[in-house]
Amino acid sequence: MNIHLGLTPLVSLVAGILILVMPRLLNYIVAFYLIVVGLIGLFGAGNFRF
Repeated sequence: MNIHLGLTPLVSLVAGILILVMPRLLNYIVAFYLIVVGLIGLFGAGNFRF
């Protein structure tokens, strides 16, 4: 059985958990998420599949 896990859903999950645990860091978490998703979109996530 092969499991393909994309990087974007993983980053979204981590960001959501961090926002629930530390809501005061919302601005930083959202900014970090947008930067990571933008870089994944620009450079592609083909090399980051598990």
